[in-house]
Amino acid sequence: MAKQYRSLVMASIHETAEGLHAAGVMDKQTMRKFDEACLTPVRPLAPGEIRTLREREGASQAVFARYLNVTTSLISQWERGEKHPQGASLKLLSLVAKHGLSKVA
Repeated sequence: MAKQYRSLVMASIHETAEGLHAAGVMDKQTMRKFDEACLTPVRPLAPGEIRTLREREGASQAVFARYLNVTTSLISQWERGEKHPQGASLKLLSLVAKHGLSKVA
């Protein structure tokens, strides 16, 4: 999945920092600071937001789970607030929220 930057300038700065990190000139901790400053953050979703998103797309929990490559049980746990989406799942949910379920198919 391609990185999303706050702006074109931030993309350029971040790519330069990645090059410095790869060359061993910049340490991992400094690179994390560049990640925070340059990359677009993914906002966590509340259980109700996940349910509303799924219903907006007209998908059952099973169908929604298939699109996100997770189990139906996990979708249910997210919607009840027992677990919270993280990493790639959270990114996919944010893409569905912005562009619809058909964009992740």
